[in-house]
Amino acid sequence: MDMTTTRFFEELDRRGFEPLLAKTSGTLRFDLHEGPQTTHWLLEIDRGNLRVRQEDQEADTVVGVEPRLFGQLVSGEENTIAALLRGDMTVAGDLRLVLQIERLFPGPPDSRGPHHVFQRRAA
Repeated sequence: MDMTTTRFFEELDRRGFEPLLAKTSGTLRFDLHEGPQTTHWLLEIDRGNLRVRQEDQEADTVVGVEPRLFGQLVSGEENTIAALLRGDMTVAGDLRLVLQIERLFPGPPDSRGPHHVFQRRAA
């Protein structure tokens, strides 16, 4: 198992609440397929409150992806939308949840455009 992936899910669980997902609720299961073996990560979101477990349980959205690619997604080396369009990932269920979670993935380290960092302006 890629340590980048494990750290990503452990950090989400430790975080407990994610302001970027304050208006989001649902469950996502990430099925990481490597040959005949599949590792499952279940992410429950309740208006920004996060809970992560390593379980194969029913979910609103199921994402199928190779562990190597998922590690690249959570490290900013690869883009979720591009991976979906290429067919490197499968999504069954509510695609909107995937697009919401994608906001938590970092952009490429050398990108110059907007990053996934939001700051509140002083009044």
